[in-house]
Amino acid sequence: MQALTTEQIRAVIARGKLRDNIFKAMGIFCLALALIVIVALVADMVMKGSERFTLDFFLNFASRRATQAGILSAWVGSLLVMLVTALAAVPLGVAAGLYLEEYAKRNWLTNVIEINISNLAAVPSIVYGLLALGIFVYQFGFGQSIMSAGLTLALLILPIIIVSTREAIRAIPAMIREGSMAVGATRWQTCRYHIVPYAMPGILTGVIIGLARAIGETAPIITIGALTFIAFLPPAPFTTLGDGSTAGLFDWVFAPFTVMPIQIFNWTSRPDPAFEVNAAAAGFVLMAMVLSMNAVAIWLRYKMRKNIKW
Repeated sequence: MQALTTEQIRAVIARGKLRDNIFKAMGIFCLALALIVIVALVADMVMKGSERFTLDFFLNFASRRATQAGILSAWVGSLLVMLVTALAAVPLGVAAGLYLEEYAKRNWLTNVIEINISNLAAVPSIVYGLLALGIFVYQFGFGQSIMSAGLTLALLILPIIIVSTREAIRAIPAMIREGSMAVGATRWQTCRYHIVPYAMPGILTGVIIGLARAIGETAPIITIGALTFIAFLPPAPFTTLGDGSTAGLFDWVFAPFTVMPIQIFNWTSRPDPAFEVNAAAAGFVLMAMVLSMNAVAIWLRYKMRKNIKW
């Protein structure tokens, strides 16, 4: 086999560098194009809805008059639904992921469960809405309430939390488990004091991704009967109701509700162009809520990683 000369080797290296530079330029172009589209859409939304960014817009209820309509019931409902979703999905999802990764035996049943969890993460959200309509609304009698909506979205994001928890736990070096058990710690103590704290940054990432998806869902919420027009808030605990009775600690859980995506959908379906301005402003508020959740997750992850000592 004839050896390559120095000039031929340089030519091969030059062609390789040229291909790398072309691929790099294509990647930068695609990234810039995507960013330009996102910035353009956000800028258009801000410009359309800027005139509605007032305190009244956040403190007024929905109205048939576009200039007087607000998102008070929508953003309060979104926060309450997300609270129920987080309380239901996060402990269950983290516990399930921890069990499957640290305790479950490797057999055919475990494999079937893992396959089904992965498949459930790709199921359309409307399917969860139909499931919740039959179970939570009719079978359990929760009705068209915040409880039904929160549990529905909890089912929706549960596979995401389980998968992210397992991946975060799997990334922890085996020497941490072995070192803990070598000094006499039980499996639970190892999980409680080492595995879960070290995996918490990754778990938080999955939780926030799931909640960010849930807060923008519309199809399952419509399916279980969320209101498109509501002019009252869920009863606050221990306040006096209209009939003279006192609201209980958890009465708000079974109250009718609406959420931000439903309110936006309602306004965009109106023929009056003035409601499109409200929809644009509400869309920006919803985006700001999602970005705030991600910012909190990034801050918590940074703080936890600083406190971890390997």
